[in-house]
Amino acid sequence: MPEKILIVDDDLDTLKLVGLILQRQGYEIVAANSGSQGLAKAAAERPNLILLDVMMPDMEGYEVARRLRADTELARTPIIMFTAKTMVDDKVAGFEAGVDDYMTKPTHPAELVSRVKALLARSTAGQKSATPTASLGERGKIYGVIGAKGGMGVTTMALNLAVAMAQAGQDTILCELRPGQGTVGLQLGFTSSKGMAAALSKAVGEINTRSLDSHLISHGSGVRLMLSSSDPSEIALQANVDQGVQMVRLLATMTKFLVLDLGPGLTELNKKVLPLCDRPLMIVEPMRVTLLMAKALLDDLEKMGVSANRFEIIMLNKVRSSLQMPWQQAEAMLNHSIASIVTPAPELAYQAAESAVPMVQLQPDSLTADQARKLAEALITKGRSTGKV
Repeated sequence: MPEKILIVDDDLDTLKLVGLILQRQGYEIVAANSGSQGLAKAAAERPNLILLDVMMPDMEGYEVARRLRADTELARTPIIMFTAKTMVDDKVAGFEAGVDDYMTKPTHPAELVSRVKALLARSTAGQKSATPTASLGERGKIYGVIGAKGGMGVTTMALNLAVAMAQAGQDTILCELRPGQGTVGLQLGFTSSKGMAAALSKAVGEINTRSLDSHLISHGSGVRLMLSSSDPSEIALQANVDQGVQMVRLLATMTKFLVLDLGPGLTELNKKVLPLCDRPLMIVEPMRVTLLMAKALLDDLEKMGVSANRFEIIMLNKVRSSLQMPWQQAEAMLNHSIASIVTPAPELAYQAAESAVPMVQLQPDSLTADQARKLAEALITKGRSTGKV
């Protein structure tokens, strides 16, 4: 059966031309000439991919994309935004709305076909490798990301790791376990990040999978997000340790991979959550002070019964390596092997922050994206080897 493509565009000439180009490639074409009609046909036809215009009289393509992503049946359908709008802000708005790719009109037929084939191939590969969400009582894999100190890029690493896992077709939740200090929502341009506060404000017995699911936000990459806000008054919720533990335990039954952004250091909440992690990840940098703090943190965790051998050490370089300690010396100071070294990418980090798009999604061909994907693949493989995934 040929793959089905829905084209949503109010310009009839575009519908005919693009439809003809893709029909010649063997695809089945469904057309809609308005946003509302596009939503209706997407629900009825269940296309394999959607080509979506931005400027339509009844509903902008951005709103159509947001509604598609909010529909559980269509949330993972690949979307290419195909529009005459060429400004960077327009592209950013498209990614914020949840589209997977962005093309500007006019385009060469060969490029259009190439983009469609590539996105369909990634989608098909993801569906084949994806495993069903864990049933209640069956726990997914938990990866907690913690920093030896503040300013290590823990949130950025946790976000891009979770996105890379979702792009690999794995059901993934990113939980920002940092009430009052959340930045993922700010990084991704979300206007509301109150899910964590709402969950931690409940009595332990009132926290259940249904209530948690209502607070999860779907991102265009496929990852689901439990977000903390940056409201300083919510920092006090870090004291609600029992609620935090209950939330983590239940979220792990709602996904195959749960990535926790734990921030820096051993908060009371982190002390209780880290033992739940199948594989904690510690972010360090090749600087003497940071490594001394990391070693002290690992020693404290050993005393708590959390073996340092369970940790994956991720060394994040912020400047060129000639200015920093060699990784072999860092390993000797930590008495622990380094699992992954992340090269500096300040320009990409800045662009991602300004564009409200994760680095692995903004520049999927970058070295940073490749490193995140390799780390994700390694963790996925380890998860499978334990028989839990």
